[in-house]
Amino acid sequence: MPNCDLHCHSTASDGLLPAVDVARRAAANGVDMLALTDHDDIAGLALARTVADECGMRFINGVEVSIEWEGQQVHIVGLNFDADDASLNAGLAGIRAGRVERAQRMAAELERVGIHDSFAGAMRHAANPSLISRAHFARYLVETKVCRDVRSVFDSYLKPGLPGYVEHRWASLEDSIRWIVGAGGVAVVAHPGRYRFSARELRRFLDDFKACGGAGIEVVSGSHTQEHVAQFSRLATECGFLASRGSDFHGPGESYVDLGGLASLPDTLTPVWSVF
Repeated sequence: MPNCDLHCHSTASDGLLPAVDVARRAAANGVDMLALTDHDDIAGLALARTVADECGMRFINGVEVSIEWEGQQVHIVGLNFDADDASLNAGLAGIRAGRVERAQRMAAELERVGIHDSFAGAMRHAANPSLISRAHFARYLVETKVCRDVRSVFDSYLKPGLPGYVEHRWASLEDSIRWIVGAGGVAVVAHPGRYRFSARELRRFLDDFKACGGAGIEVVSGSHTQEHVAQFSRLATECGFLASRGSDFHGPGESYVDLGGLASLPDTLTPVWSVF
């Protein structure tokens, strides 16, 4: 089975490395097929593709779209789409438009608990200011020694119900899939093991996802345990989904696994790349 890594990030969103360095690192790590999937932005695709072509690595257009479903934030990965599609680009621009205002509200909440200057600090870590995110705040809080690492920042401040978390109006499930499929791509549920769904909610979400035109699910992800892999392998088979594999790499020292370092997909599943 080829070493396919179909979920990773660059400085075009909240990754630590520029797109060209992500592609070089993937190639050096033995990745055969790479998709760069920055949050709500495709600015890094052309540069990453150029490097991938130079390295002899197949490159797939990707994006990770932030959506809201029944009050919960979920991420949908789009793969192998036309990056020039007008509707997709307009939809992503709409999502990005509210991120700075949300970041200002996050900074105000952190100020109330004694964490000062977090907006300016987070902005220093955001190569693309229009895509400022929780990860940039987390890096600032590590830099200022509020927390020891990015994961502990999320656990202490940036998850729902905690002092620095602020709700935001994201895209709908229907719109995200319409943009991806309309651009000729495949819609995939990103890291399903990370959502706070009950078993019943998860199955209802997957039913809605499929009804809207969604076709795949990440079975092997950097944050998935072996139990997750077994669970989502079973659901992929039951729901008739294509299976995807992605590290969700954000940068050295911040990611569960490096580019290309994941376990293989179970060979009973149909890989999403079989339709590319």
